[in-house]
Amino acid sequence: MKEVKIARFDAADYLDSEEAIAAYLNAALEEGDPDLLVAAIADVAKARGIAKVAADAGLGRESLYKTLSPGSKPKLETIFKLMHALGIKLVASPETQRA
Repeated sequence: MKEVKIARFDAADYLDSEEAIAAYLNAALEEGDPDLLVAAIADVAKARGIAKVAADAGLGRESLYKTLSPGSKPKLETIFKLMHALGIKLVASPETQRA
């Protein structure tokens, strides 16, 4: 029987443009799951370089790893710092049209 090798999927490998990053984060935001959003931000940070993102956000590298680890509940202030460091702007839009 032929052995099949499967590589582990890493979203960070595909986040190679501003458009891809924005679409990825928007998809995570649309799900409404804070843990999924933190995981998506972690993928983007990995794609951009954890050390650089940590420095740009004013955080230590180890602190950033802890902040973005599964199950963490980062403060909104920290999320804003990370989004700024990543060059991403959060924008609000109406969920539905009101009558």
